[in-house]
Amino acid sequence: MSKEEEEEEETENRGGLKPSSRPCKWLASFHRDLMAGALMGGVVHTIVAPIERAKLLLQTQESNLAIVAGGRRKFKGMLDCIFSTVREEGILSLWRGNGSSVLRYYPSVALNFSLKDLYRNILRNGYSQDGHVFSGASANFIAGAAAGCTTLILIYPLDIAHTRLAADIGINDVRQFRGIYHFLSTIYKKDGIQGIYRGLPASLQGMVVHRGLYFGGFDTMKEILSEESRTELALWKRWVVAQAVTTSAGLFSYPLDTVRRRMMMQSGLEQPMYHSTLDCWRKIYRTEGVTSFYRGALSNIFRSTGAAAILVLYDEVKKLMNWGGV
Repeated sequence: MSKEEEEEEETENRGGLKPSSRPCKWLASFHRDLMAGALMGGVVHTIVAPIERAKLLLQTQESNLAIVAGGRRKFKGMLDCIFSTVREEGILSLWRGNGSSVLRYYPSVALNFSLKDLYRNILRNGYSQDGHVFSGASANFIAGAAAGCTTLILIYPLDIAHTRLAADIGINDVRQFRGIYHFLSTIYKKDGIQGIYRGLPASLQGMVVHRGLYFGGFDTMKEILSEESRTELALWKRWVVAQAVTTSAGLFSYPLDTVRRRMMMQSGLEQPMYHSTLDCWRKIYRTEGVTSFYRGALSNIFRSTGAAAILVLYDEVKKLMNWGGV
């Protein structure tokens, strides 16, 4: 190894970068991270789409006008929800809203992973007296939360469209919305841009918790275990870590996710049930109890298998891209 390469490696180990090479170092792998994230999103999410729809129906049934005003029987759990939906609307209805979900998921997964790595590189390689702006777990958690919030703001119209289409119950002629464009145009005419971004504050709060734990927890645990073994962590160990982190992140942030879904359901209503995020928290607690915040959580645990797979496969796809020279 040349003297120049040794100096560069020593500089990177201290957490600093040469000023001229720093922007390139931050952005060099961004396109690869973007492609790796995009390759996995649609397929994995399509597989878990029926569980995702059951989760959303259970979460929103207390504020879903098709159920509340229509006098329909409320679902008792994940299996009851799935079987009832298939019986009344057909098996393909389990994938209702999946089109908007895939459109949302491709940029969402791609941006989340690429921005997470970009933000983490910036935080770890910035200048400070100690050589790092942030290091270790703090950089991982902050980068994960920041990536989640940035991505959410960019793709929020698709996120709310996915929720409303998945929660739209009934056969074609009685459904409220016919598709993504019909939903967005209808809500925009009624409430303007505010209606399309209804529930964004609650969503950002949940994203800080969920993505911070999801990305930060996985990257931190992977680094700790890799240091202990001094070799690359085995695939099955990464899978176990990913499943544990994904399940924990989902449970910790689930009440926040319930509130954000309920707020999304208020768009386009003449008389909203909730007037603010705080009002939503208060009314759910007073009228439905604490357990209502976790309605559909079991479905979310099963659904988290897909999210865990994405964490593990992301590294594998990046390896293939490195091997192929992408």
